[in-house]
Amino acid sequence: MNNCQLKNGQTLVFREANKQDASIIIDYLNKVGTETDNLTFGEGGFGISADREASFIESISKSDNQLMLCAFIEGKLVGQLGFTGGSRPRIKHVGEFGVTVLKDYWNQGIGTAMLEQLIKWAKASNVVRKINMRVRSDNYGAIHVYEKLRFHHDGLITRDFYIGGKFYDSIHMGLEID
Repeated sequence: MNNCQLKNGQTLVFREANKQDASIIIDYLNKVGTETDNLTFGEGGFGISADREASFIESISKSDNQLMLCAFIEGKLVGQLGFTGGSRPRIKHVGEFGVTVLKDYWNQGIGTAMLEQLIKWAKASNVVRKINMRVRSDNYGAIHVYEKLRFHHDGLITRDFYIGGKFYDSIHMGLEID
């Protein structure tokens, strides 16, 4: 994994998660869950123990179509991306990712940099041939980033999220890796 320089001049350090990171990842995810309604979980909604996360990270490290990427600034976890590919031979080549960035670090290029690392990893894997994701249809900033990275619109799913008594649609997007 490569490091990169952010818009503000800070250095973003990437590395794959290891099981010793489980507690900081859980703390991080519990924090980002309070910062936005654009995720599939909210405050207190992640609901996984550090032990379970450590086991999950360990299983990812043994897989050729899964990735958990962490992004650090000066040793602080500021971004995280998880990609999970299919578990059966017919769908092993395709998977879905989720990406988060701490709110204090939004608009610095961290999300874009993590996605670029994912795309680079997928190309090098010679296994992953399609990256899928879903995004709330009103999350225009994220949609712009995905389009900039050449993700295409695969479809609209109505009522995909239910937050605060209201339904939200999602756009499913994908990037073919050739």
